[in-house]
Amino acid sequence: MAGQGLSEDEVQGIREALAAGRKPKVVFTASAGQIAGQVGQVVELTDPEVSEEFVVVRFGRDELPFSPADVAVAPRGTGRKVAEPKPEPQVEQPPAAPAAPEFVLDRVPAPRREESKVEQQVEAKPARRAVKAAKPKGPAGLTVTLAYADGEWTVAAQQGAKALAKPYVVKPAEALKMVALVDVPGVQEAVEQILASERAEAEQQAEKLRAELAEIEARLAELREAR
Repeated sequence: MAGQGLSEDEVQGIREALAAGRKPKVVFTASAGQIAGQVGQVVELTDPEVSEEFVVVRFGRDELPFSPADVAVAPRGTGRKVAEPKPEPQVEQPPAAPAAPEFVLDRVPAPRREESKVEQQVEAKPARRAVKAAKPKGPAGLTVTLAYADGEWTVAAQQGAKALAKPYVVKPAEALKMVALVDVPGVQEAVEQILASERAEAEQQAEKLRAELAEIEARLAELREAR
């Protein structure tokens, strides 16, 4: 059975042991309650004037303060006993029953839906269409151009990128005949307006030339009379 607590000399001895770096072992007395007879280690002595529980003992994982009456110096050779909760009795479980062989040996995995879909898609693939025969390439297009610029009518012919006839000058009457072959009233009217404008300009030049010629002839007559 544990002693009746620490005396003043034992408290002083514990204080010196702590100063030297040791942690003296103590045994709990009957005044400590249910842990009486258990062993702990003194880790610190606090101020006894502040509290009468100034002996700090490490017991298991806890460090708790006790009064000198709660502990006594442990006899030499006393091992530290750590209070541990008693393990609950383990109830033996009956061995697990082996799996029924029909669930292991006779089970056949169901086919995956994705695989059936792939097979259906492969089977439903349409056959390739027959390649159409290439049509023979025809001759390049032919373009005949009738143009008017700077008082002259010109005609040019081109097949594809090849020039068959470079622009050459044609008479206004020939240009009017070519346009007459095209049954487009707007084109004919445009050509007739161009020809009318040229005709009026030509008549003005002719009148001017006649007047100049009359002046020259009158001058020439005067010179003849002066002989």
